[in-house]
Amino acid sequence: MIELENNTDLEIDISILEKIANSLTKKDIELMVVRNDEIQALNKEHRKIDKATDVLSFPMDFDFPNMPLGSIVISTDFVEEKSKEYGHSFNEEFSLLFIHGILHLLGYDHEVDNGEHRAKEEELIKEFTLPDSLIVRNS
Repeated sequence: MIELENNTDLEIDISILEKIANSLTKKDIELMVVRNDEIQALNKEHRKIDKATDVLSFPMDFDFPNMPLGSIVISTDFVEEKSKEYGHSFNEEFSLLFIHGILHLLGYDHEVDNGEHRAKEEELIKEFTLPDSLIVRNS
């Protein structure tokens, strides 16, 4: 189950996100939807990078029964910008960023792995019939 905290005035449809999450884990996921100023503050606080980003993931450092897998934060400003740039819907771009974030929660890390994160993203993008712009722009 996805626990949604929407800090924007946009309506967020999480039905496909629930399907994606359920295909990967039985654990709950916290999803926070924010604007650029809020994600920039989180990025500065937790990663010491003082700029906005599209998605942040915060895995739980411990594994107790009934604990969520972790938290994903997505900036709708980035979602709006990239969906227009790549010519697909807001929900499709949101789903692409969710996939990227949940894979980080599951231990994938594109910065240090040998392409496993990208390969899993591609598999999920095809499985859920999403646009491949995430693959193209990250290649």
